[in-house]
This record gives sequence, structure tokens and C-alpha cells, in this order.
Amino acid sequence: MTRLDAKQTARLADLVKPGAVAVITMELQNGVVGEGALMRALVDEVDRQGLRATVGRLCRSAREHGVPVVHCTAENRPDGLGATENCKIFAMNARLRRETGSTPIDQGTPGARLVPELGPETTDVVVSRIHGMTPFTSTSLDQILRNMGVRTLVVTGVSVNLGILGTVISAIDLGYNVVLVRDGVCGVPTDYADAVIDNTLSLLATVCEAADVESAWSA
Repeated sequence: MTRLDAKQTARLADLVKPGAVAVITMELQNGVVGEGALMRALVDEVDRQGLRATVGRLCRSAREHGVPVVHCTAENRPDGLGATENCKIFAMNARLRRETGSTPIDQGTPGARLVPELGPETTDVVVSRIHGMTPFTSTSLDQILRNMGVRTLVVTGVSVNLGILGTVISAIDLGYNVVLVRDGVCGVPTDYADAVIDNTLSLLATVCEAADVESAWSA
């Protein structure tokens, strides 16, 4: 558990003040962290940590306080067009399509949808992509956030060692402040994910618990 002192608590309250902050969820979809997902170990870690419930609660609190919620999702066209096999994880996905005729996150399937804990609600924004590892590259995510006046991102989702790491680095490069919700992200192996947070992401983002963010909004 990440414990904040008084100075850190004040800093967090300033960062997440409604008006210039958004909650970002990363790939919390049925086909990624639910039934039929390609990486079973990640699903097991999500379940062990209670991640879906934690992020769902944080999203509800955000909406109650007028903070926008933006869901970043990955989808595949049923014919696979627009995707590539330039890394191991994409190659695994392509092989599954060749063997079974589909992938867990094909467009229009239940696997591509957000997990039920997240909704989405009508006020939420969903930014999907059919390529790449992170949500900023060649999507409208940055423009959407800037048009909403967002300067700080409260980042949640999976996985710490891939998509979350890339998302945080991209956000920093684009000039955003980042708050990383430690109990709202995970990766596998667990020890490695913890090391990434402690030794890399903590140098880029303010690391806290979901309850810290919720308390800042309630205050």
C-alpha cells in the first residue's frame, strides 16, 4: 500500500482537482481481463487484486464529481486488417486468429466490450484503436483530452509492464501530469510489475491508491 504524507496529499489534491483532470482506463475489456482472454495469468492477477471493482468504484466517484472518464480500448477487425505482427504479443494474437478464426477482442463481440464494472455510462468517452500497444499513437485521444481542458490523467488498467508503461511515458512526453493508481493497475509477474512501478513509473507519475483520489475529490 502506498501511504501519502501531508505534503503528498496536498499535491495530489491539487493535481486531481475537478476541471482539468480525467480518469483513464486502459484495456479493461472482457477479452483482455475477463472470460476468454488470451493471457490467463493477467486475468488471474486482476481477479486476485480486485482490480475491476476498484476501478469501477473510482469511475463512479469521478462521474459524481464531474470528472470525465475516458476508456482506451483495443479492438481487432474480424479480418485482421490494420494489425501487424511486429512483436511477440501481436504474433500470438495473429496465430490465434489463424487457428480459430477470431481473437478475444474482435470488433462487435462481447470480448471487445468494457467489463461491466465500468459501464460505460453515456457521459464516458471511449477511444478505440486497432493497432499498436498504447492509446495515444495515431488516435484522437490527445486532441479529445485537450479539448476537454484536461491536464492531469488518473491512469488505471493493464498491463503495468506493457500498455500502462507506454501510456504514462506518452502522456509525460505530451505534457500531461500523471497520477498512477497503484491498486487500479496490475501486470504479471506481480513482482516485476511492482518493480516497474517502484523503479520507473514512480519517477514519472504521482503514485497513490484509489482511495486517496476519492478522498481528494470528497474533500
